Amino acid sequence: MLQTLLGFALVLTRISTFFLVIPVFGWRAIPMRVKAAATVLLSLFFAIRCPLGVDPSRVSFLQALLLLANEASYGLALGLIVLMLFSVVKLAGRITERQMGLAMAQVMDPLTGERARPLGSLLEMIFILLFLSANGHHLFLLALSKSYEAFPPGTIPTIGTLTSGVTAAGSAMFVAALRLAAPMLAAFLLLMVAMALLARLVPEMNILFISMPLRVGLGLLMAATFLPFINSFVSELSDWMGRLLPL
Repeated sequence: MLQTLLGFALVLTRISTFFLVIPVFGWRAIPMRVKAAATVLLSLFFAIRCPLGVDPSRVSFLQALLLLANEASYGLALGLIVLMLFSVVKLAGRITERQMGLAMAQVMDPLTGERARPLGSLLEMIFILLFLSANGHHLFLLALSKSYEAFPPGTIPTIGTLTSGVTAAGSAMFVAALRLAAPMLAAFLLLMVAMALLARLVPEMNILFISMPLRVGLGLLMAATFLPFINSFVSELSDWMGRLLPL
């Protein structure tokens, strides 16, 4: 009985910490009862399906606590990597908002319950809808399944592997966000060059007064053209997860 409880506790710790961090399941808008029920059901499934990687009869109480801490760190690392990859679209939207002059604009995000930027939140919601419509949430279950195939309950990668995976995900997040925002940055650069030439040709024109609506209009236009790139990033997300997750 104690061996069964130890295996279930190890599986529950990894899955609960993973779901605590990842988007969609980690949002405050989802009721806590739904999160708890989904976590327990998945833990029961994986506890039955996956054998333990340690001998429960030789595990002391302190060793059990250490195994639970290791499982929590592994699930947290997996969730952080997924969260960083999901933040690519939102970060690209924030870069665009700064170019539009909306750096101080804030709204209440109904999903997370935190203050967020309007354009970045809109692009993130569109990305989440496209991700769910493509059954992308199955990637979460696939990642958990592969993690238990590579590292059964009670065994995890080394701390160096987890740290390098999180660091690589952070670097990939910034690179991918800049790549998605590159066309918009180029458009704003051309606009600034045009406004500078106009200021030299017509000195009496109030460039600051004219540039604000032009920057906002250009930002909205580029955001509309940005949507097909979001759809293509949905298909790339699985490749990023396969390369960066420590599985």
